[in-house]
Amino acid sequence: MPKQIWKGSTLLNPTPAVLVSSGTMEHPNVFTVGWTGIINTRPPRTYVSIRPSRYSYGLIKESGEFVINLTTTALLKATDKCGVYTGKNKDKFKLCGLTPEESATVSAPSVAESPVSLECKVFDVIPLGSHDMFLADITAVRVDESALSPEGTLMLDKCRLTAYSHGKYYELTKPLASLGFAVKKHK
Repeated sequence: MPKQIWKGSTLLNPTPAVLVSSGTMEHPNVFTVGWTGIINTRPPRTYVSIRPSRYSYGLIKESGEFVINLTTTALLKATDKCGVYTGKNKDKFKLCGLTPEESATVSAPSVAESPVSLECKVFDVIPLGSHDMFLADITAVRVDESALSPEGTLMLDKCRLTAYSHGKYYELTKPLASLGFAVKKHK
Protein backbone atom coordinates (compact mmCIF):
# COMPACT_ATOMS: atom_id res chain seq x y z
CA MET A 1 0.00 0.00 0.00
CA PRO A 2 1.53 3.36 -1.00
CA LYS A 3 2.14 5.95 1.71
CA GLN A 4 2.40 9.72 1.47
CA ILE A 5 5.46 11.42 2.94
CA TRP A 6 4.65 14.33 5.28
CA LYS A 7 7.02 16.67 7.09
CA GLY A 8 8.00 15.68 10.64
CA SER A 9 5.24 16.26 13.19
CA THR A 10 3.83 15.15 16.54
CA LEU A 11 1.57 12.51 14.99
CA LEU A 12 2.39 9.78 17.52
CA ASN A 13 -1.11 8.89 18.65
CA PRO A 14 -2.96 8.23 20.83
CA THR A 15 -1.47 10.18 23.72
CA PRO A 16 -2.68 10.30 27.30
CA ALA A 17 -5.00 13.16 28.16
CA VAL A 18 -4.12 13.60 31.83
CA LEU A 19 -4.91 16.22 34.43
CA VAL A 20 -1.71 17.53 36.02
CA SER A 21 -2.25 19.18 39.37
CA SER A 22 0.21 21.53 41.04
CA GLY A 23 0.33 24.30 43.61
CA THR A 24 -0.83 23.62 47.16
CA MET A 25 -4.05 22.61 48.90
CA GLU A 26 -4.59 26.30 49.71
CA HIS A 27 -3.94 27.38 46.09
CA PRO A 28 -4.49 24.33 43.86
CA ASN A 29 -4.16 24.36 40.10
CA VAL A 30 -4.88 21.77 37.43
CA PHE A 31 -4.38 21.66 33.67
CA THR A 32 -4.51 19.15 30.83
CA VAL A 33 -1.32 17.60 29.46
CA GLY A 34 -0.90 15.37 26.42
CA TRP A 35 2.90 15.17 26.41
CA THR A 36 3.61 12.67 29.15
CA GLY A 37 4.70 9.08 29.60
CA ILE A 38 6.90 6.66 31.50
CA ILE A 39 10.66 6.99 30.98
CA ASN A 40 12.04 4.41 33.42
CA THR A 41 10.92 1.44 35.51
CA ARG A 42 13.44 1.30 38.39
CA PRO A 43 13.32 3.87 39.78
CA PRO A 44 9.84 4.70 38.48
CA ARG A 45 10.16 7.90 36.44
CA THR A 46 7.93 9.97 34.22
CA TYR A 47 7.87 13.30 32.42
CA VAL A 48 5.54 16.10 31.44
CA SER A 49 6.43 18.59 28.71
CA ILE A 50 5.02 22.07 29.34
CA ARG A 51 5.18 25.37 27.46
CA PRO A 52 6.97 28.00 29.58
CA SER A 53 4.05 30.38 28.93
CA ARG A 54 1.61 28.13 30.83
CA TYR A 55 0.64 29.19 34.36
CA SER A 56 1.34 25.68 35.69
CA TYR A 57 4.89 25.82 34.35
CA GLY A 58 5.90 28.39 36.97
CA LEU A 59 4.15 26.53 39.79
CA ILE A 60 5.91 23.26 38.95
CA LYS A 61 9.28 24.94 38.30
CA GLU A 62 9.12 26.65 41.71
CA SER A 63 7.86 23.70 43.79
CA GLY A 64 9.46 20.83 41.87
CA GLU A 65 6.29 18.80 42.40
CA PHE A 66 3.17 17.79 40.49
CA VAL A 67 0.61 15.00 40.26
CA ILE A 68 -0.44 13.18 37.08
CA ASN A 69 -4.12 12.22 37.38
CA LEU A 70 -5.51 9.72 34.87
CA THR A 71 -8.74 10.80 33.22
CA THR A 72 -11.97 8.93 32.59
CA THR A 73 -15.04 9.50 30.46
CA ALA A 74 -16.71 10.98 33.56
CA LEU A 75 -13.86 13.53 33.70
CA LEU A 76 -13.87 14.31 29.98
CA LYS A 77 -15.59 17.71 30.15
CA ALA A 78 -13.32 18.82 33.01
CA THR A 79 -10.28 17.53 31.11
CA ASP A 80 -11.20 19.57 28.06
CA LYS A 81 -11.98 22.72 30.08
CA CYS A 82 -8.71 22.46 32.01
CA GLY A 83 -6.89 22.46 28.68
CA VAL A 84 -8.44 25.67 27.37
CA TYR A 85 -8.64 27.91 30.46
CA THR A 86 -5.70 29.26 32.43
CA GLY A 87 -5.42 28.91 36.18
CA LYS A 88 -3.84 32.35 36.34
CA ASN A 89 -7.27 34.02 36.57
CA LYS A 90 -9.58 31.12 37.46
CA ASP A 91 -9.76 28.37 40.07
CA LYS A 92 -10.02 25.49 37.60
CA PHE A 93 -10.80 22.98 40.35
CA LYS A 94 -13.99 24.97 41.11
CA LEU A 95 -14.67 25.82 37.46
CA CYS A 96 -14.60 22.13 36.52
CA GLY A 97 -16.26 20.69 39.62
CA LEU A 98 -13.09 18.88 40.72
CA THR A 99 -11.97 18.23 44.28
CA PRO A 100 -8.38 18.84 45.37
CA GLU A 101 -7.23 15.99 47.60
CA GLU A 102 -4.17 15.96 49.82
CA SER A 103 -1.33 13.89 48.36
CA ALA A 104 0.85 11.51 50.38
CA THR A 105 4.37 12.55 49.29
CA VAL A 106 4.08 15.95 47.56
CA SER A 107 2.51 19.30 48.47
CA ALA A 108 0.64 19.45 45.15
CA PRO A 109 -2.94 18.19 45.48
CA SER A 110 -4.31 15.18 43.63
CA VAL A 111 -7.66 15.19 41.79
CA ALA A 112 -10.02 13.20 44.03
CA GLU A 113 -12.21 12.13 41.08
CA SER A 114 -9.29 10.50 39.25
CA PRO A 115 -9.01 6.71 39.73
CA VAL A 116 -5.19 6.79 39.60
CA SER A 117 -2.85 9.61 40.61
CA LEU A 118 0.95 9.55 40.28
CA GLU A 119 2.73 11.86 42.74
CA CYS A 120 5.92 13.24 41.21
CA LYS A 121 9.08 15.10 42.28
CA VAL A 122 11.10 16.82 39.54
CA PHE A 123 14.78 15.87 39.27
CA ASP A 124 15.64 17.69 36.02
CA VAL A 125 14.21 20.12 33.48
CA ILE A 126 15.29 19.98 29.85
CA PRO A 127 14.49 22.90 27.51
CA LEU A 128 13.46 21.45 24.15
CA GLY A 129 12.07 24.36 22.10
CA SER A 130 8.34 25.02 22.38
CA HIS A 131 8.20 22.98 25.61
CA ASP A 132 10.42 22.17 28.56
CA MET A 133 10.46 18.56 29.75
CA PHE A 134 10.12 18.06 33.51
CA LEU A 135 11.69 14.71 34.39
CA ALA A 136 10.34 13.35 37.67
CA ASP A 137 10.49 10.47 40.10
CA ILE A 138 7.11 8.87 40.83
CA THR A 139 7.11 8.92 44.63
CA ALA A 140 3.64 7.43 45.22
CA VAL A 141 0.66 6.11 43.29
CA ARG A 142 -2.84 6.60 44.68
CA VAL A 143 -5.41 4.08 43.40
CA ASP A 144 -9.14 4.35 44.03
CA GLU A 145 -10.51 1.13 45.47
CA SER A 146 -13.21 1.09 42.76
CA ALA A 147 -10.41 0.32 40.26
CA LEU A 148 -9.41 -2.84 42.14
CA SER A 149 -10.72 -6.38 41.95
CA PRO A 150 -11.78 -8.08 45.22
CA GLU A 151 -8.28 -9.63 45.26
CA GLY A 152 -6.64 -6.19 44.97
CA THR A 153 -5.63 -6.41 41.31
CA LEU A 154 -5.65 -3.16 39.34
CA MET A 155 -8.42 -3.26 36.72
CA LEU A 156 -7.96 -0.13 34.60
CA ASP A 157 -10.51 -1.37 32.06
CA LYS A 158 -13.19 -0.69 34.70
CA CYS A 159 -12.12 2.97 34.85
CA ARG A 160 -13.12 3.94 31.29
CA LEU A 161 -9.84 5.81 30.75
CA THR A 162 -9.51 8.35 27.97
CA ALA A 163 -6.84 9.19 25.41
CA TYR A 164 -6.37 11.96 22.86
CA SER A 165 -5.75 11.32 19.19
CA HIS A 166 -5.49 13.90 16.42
CA GLY A 167 -8.00 16.39 17.83
CA LYS A 168 -10.43 13.93 19.39
CA TYR A 169 -10.86 12.16 22.74
CA TYR A 170 -11.31 8.38 22.86
CA GLU A 171 -12.41 5.95 25.52
CA LEU A 172 -10.10 2.99 26.22
CA THR A 173 -12.32 0.16 27.41
CA LYS A 174 -11.78 -3.09 25.58
CA PRO A 175 -8.71 -5.16 26.50
CA LEU A 176 -7.45 -7.01 23.42
CA ALA A 177 -4.77 -9.27 24.88
CA SER A 178 -2.19 -9.55 27.66
CA LEU A 179 1.52 -8.87 27.28
CA GLY A 180 3.27 -11.91 25.84
CA PHE A 181 0.14 -13.44 24.29
CA ALA A 182 1.89 -13.85 20.91
CA VAL A 183 4.55 -16.15 22.31
CA LYS A 184 2.60 -17.85 25.08
CA LYS A 185 2.64 -21.64 24.90
CA HIS A 186 -0.81 -23.16 24.85
CA LYS A 187 -1.57 -26.16 27.01
